[in-house]
Amino acid sequence: MGDSSSDEENHWVFYRDRPEWKDVEPVPQDDGDVGVVSIRYTDKFKDVYDYFRAVLKSSEKSDRALELTKDAAALNPANYTVWQYRRDILKTLSKDLHEELEYSRCIIEENPKNYQVWHHRRVLVEWLKDASKELYLTELILSQDAKNYHAWQHRQWAIKTFNLFDGELNFVDQLLQDDIRNNSAWNQRYFVINNTTGFTEEVLKQEIEYTLDKIRIAKENESAWNFLRGLLLHDKGGLSKNKMVTEFCEELYASGNRSPFLLALLVDMCDEQVSLGGGDSKYTLERAQELCKVLSTEYDKIRAKYWEHMASVIQKKADGTYEPTAHNSSFSADES
Repeated sequence: MGDSSSDEENHWVFYRDRPEWKDVEPVPQDDGDVGVVSIRYTDKFKDVYDYFRAVLKSSEKSDRALELTKDAAALNPANYTVWQYRRDILKTLSKDLHEELEYSRCIIEENPKNYQVWHHRRVLVEWLKDASKELYLTELILSQDAKNYHAWQHRQWAIKTFNLFDGELNFVDQLLQDDIRNNSAWNQRYFVINNTTGFTEEVLKQEIEYTLDKIRIAKENESAWNFLRGLLLHDKGGLSKNKMVTEFCEELYASGNRSPFLLALLVDMCDEQVSLGGGDSKYTLERAQELCKVLSTEYDKIRAKYWEHMASVIQKKADGTYEPTAHNSSFSADES
């Protein structure tokens, strides 16, 4: 914690040595009884936070206090109290929030995985009722780390709150062209469709075609398989009645492909048909048992116990002795 740069500390003018702060009595950190390991704060860190605690105690809201919060945030950008107090000062002094947006952008670029900084920016956008810069900012951060959770969370919030869905599927498609296994991008695709057109029959057809094309490129891509299963949960025919999907899966299986994601979907199709009392000779109890066996012994050994359990569950469904509980499918739509 604190600033480890000795050169910067050498040029640092301590608050206790600044004439304009002579009227303030610093408030030292109270760590209580010293434990086994005490925190070694730098002199600069102690100086800044001693004065920050002082202005907090006196509720001073001034330009100098605002500048102090900037120093405090630079030393510990994860400190909630610093950011909250900074917002209080901004409001009290009626500061230019567009300038604060620019400041927050700089801090986010330096600390792209810091929740408090992202939260600060979200509040500013809410105050301004202006999210015009949020897609660009998140795109910039995602170009450095395409799976940054905070950037995705902020982007989804901005898109949904300010109705910025136009062009988002094109953005997602570009991300998937860059990295077909980007689970965050697949999740964003689901988010956009779910909040715009919904999973109509026409949209389902388009998205299933899109996803199958991606699976053809990378047949072991778990993200695409999860997305496909999420789509099928919206198909009124269920998992095993979409001809486009069943033909694709059967052709892939016949070609010798034994991806655990393909086999898992076939197990779910069998499970569905057995639960409904049969009706499709391709998806039977016998096939489910065979698939569960090869998954547990060859293609997905790490989850052998799960596949043994699934075989038992499907057998009980066939026998009519199964008592339903919370059934978690092998790959849920939430993961897509």
